[in-house]
Amino acid sequence: MPAVHLSIAAGAEEIVAEQAISPAQVQAGLMFRKEMSENSGMLFVFSDPHRASFWMRNTVLPLTCAYIDPNGVILEIHDMKPLDESSIEASSDNVQFVLEMNRGWFARHNVSTGAVVRTGRGSLVETYFGRR
Repeated sequence: MPAVHLSIAAGAEEIVAEQAISPAQVQAGLMFRKEMSENSGMLFVFSDPHRASFWMRNTVLPLTCAYIDPNGVILEIHDMKPLDESSIEASSDNVQFVLEMNRGWFARHNVSTGAVVRTGRGSLVETYFGRR
């Protein structure tokens, strides 16, 4: 599946993210990757909002994940440790998207909770599910 171009915080940051949409893509995530460029990541897309829980099985890259609501608002940001299979559960049950980036990317780029993630086609929900 082709990557999607994302913008965060009114277009201040541009990211090229691989898309994890199918169950197999979501399960594999960034497993076994050895490197990823600074403004690259992976966007996980879920059909409905839920209480997300992520871990780092077979993932050697140090990552930071952002739990994102249906409106594209970053609710939580968590650093994850390579190969750590401990779940990092969201405190909200309204997570529909998760964006994984190299560890520290959000801090280095001054992106924090409350920032909005969009694509060139509009909101994340519009991009992936049309108008609901």
